[in-house]
Amino acid sequence: MTTSLSAGGTPRLAPVVDRIGRGLDVLSLTHGRAVAALLVLCLIVFLPGQISLQPMDRDEPRFAQASKQMLETGDLVDIRFQGEARHKKPVGIYWAQAAAVAAGAALGVPEARTQIALYRIPSVIGATASVLLAYWAALAFLPRRSALLAAALYGGCLMLAAEAHLAKTDALLVACATASLGALARARLASRDGGRALSGPTFAAFWLGMAIGILVKGPMVPLFVGLPALILSIRMRSGRWLLALRPWPGLALTLLLVAPWFAAIAWKSGGAFYAEAVGHDMLAKVGGGAERHWGPPGLYALAFFATFWPGAAFAAMSLPFAWRARREPAVSFLIAAVLPAWLIFEAVPTKLPHYVLPLMPWLAVLTVLALSRGALDPRLRGARLTALLLPAIPVGLTLGLCLAGWRLDAHTLPWPALPLLAAACAVATLGWLAFAQGSGERALVLGVLAACLLGPAVLGVAQLSLPALKVSPRLAALRDRVPCPNPQVASLGYREPSLVFLVGTGLALPPDGAAARSFLEGGGCRLLFVEARERDDFNAAWPVGRGVPAPLAEVEGFNLNTGRRVFVTAYAVSP
Repeated sequence: MTTSLSAGGTPRLAPVVDRIGRGLDVLSLTHGRAVAALLVLCLIVFLPGQISLQPMDRDEPRFAQASKQMLETGDLVDIRFQGEARHKKPVGIYWAQAAAVAAGAALGVPEARTQIALYRIPSVIGATASVLLAYWAALAFLPRRSALLAAALYGGCLMLAAEAHLAKTDALLVACATASLGALARARLASRDGGRALSGPTFAAFWLGMAIGILVKGPMVPLFVGLPALILSIRMRSGRWLLALRPWPGLALTLLLVAPWFAAIAWKSGGAFYAEAVGHDMLAKVGGGAERHWGPPGLYALAFFATFWPGAAFAAMSLPFAWRARREPAVSFLIAAVLPAWLIFEAVPTKLPHYVLPLMPWLAVLTVLALSRGALDPRLRGARLTALLLPAIPVGLTLGLCLAGWRLDAHTLPWPALPLLAAACAVATLGWLAFAQGSGERALVLGVLAACLLGPAVLGVAQLSLPALKVSPRLAALRDRVPCPNPQVASLGYREPSLVFLVGTGLALPPDGAAARSFLEGGGCRLLFVEARERDDFNAAWPVGRGVPAPLAEVEGFNLNTGRRVFVTAYAVSP
């Protein structure tokens, strides 16, 4: 094996670098090959764990349960969680989830309405579409080979993998935002040549991304698109370049697609949807830390080093290049697409890491653009130290999973996942060594390969070894131990939405021990769960001389939302 010298005189392994380079050459030979390679990447990262991962409280089962109730009632306009109106987000994600579950039921999936994997199908599709759209968008800035690398770097990031495993809005939202922003980029860069009307597919990408995005998450796609459009127009002292988007037919198409449901929900709810969605949900997040998700400014920048792994360290190194090249049309668009929205999210008190996910495709493009200009140089001060983040994240996750298994599940370790976790750590370490030796491209490719190992290891394998986190599935399974069919079920104290989704819309939630006793004595076949915090109140509700029935089972676990252990006792009565 021969060696060559890096720019700093450090020896490096030329045959390995050449193999990686030749691999990229082969995969980017045609658009078809590049798309196929990205689809394989998405299958590897997004599919493991879809069936076995429990409904993740609290948002995911709320979305899934509301979609399930649409199927149960046939009402495709109103959105409800049990008897409560869920007027927080528009209807798009619920329609998509309901369609996926209906298709699964038609294909014979058993108990389709309680299979959380079916509700996650729109998220998998959205995440995959966003990766392919990131490749399409990157082609406006980069040659095919580099665009493939940028899309793969984004496709391997931890936040996208997480959202692909959750039946929520964000994976579908990022696909819509990437489509619209990709078309906006083409309009901006085409304006350098005198401007011209965009092609039919690009027009469709912009306006369908806008319309579907509004149906999925209200004003977010218009925000992501409007900010760079406004800033670039101010910088250019003209907004005429936006005429390439054909705004009048585009706005008409958008209105045609979104207006019917918004009119229907206004009529059906009497305006309550808008009062709740705007007055309580959106303004509460702007005015304070809604739902205990407060965070200080700068939190997204700190979390970014984990959420955008494996590309985060290299994206950070790209920022000086972005500043130096800020007057170039391509770089100025990337800055406008990311910086204003990022600053707004940092200023808003409510902080959730997935809010900045639609900005990550553009950071991936910026990173690869900086790489192509030689800006990812290990000789720069602090560069090698920053790049240590590449192996640090998988090493930290491996240690964290081992610690969680040891503390939560009776001193056990996630043994089946350890080989994959160790491989991810090793490949990430090789990526850091490649960067230290002067090959930034090889480092990025090895980072993507490490992501292909780490995501399946954590979400597909390791979570199976942590039953303490699966409290609701273990409780729902107790119905099979009741000596009569189809028991009525109630839960005192433990009120997680995942239990409602798994047990059924009719799950009763008594407010106190006396109501729980009345439920258990209501006749017929019944099953009651009592959390330890409510046990004294439940015991006190029974008269002297006629004590509490014998427990059916006890379930101990850990509630990720509250951050504490839970102990739930199950009681059953039968005719």
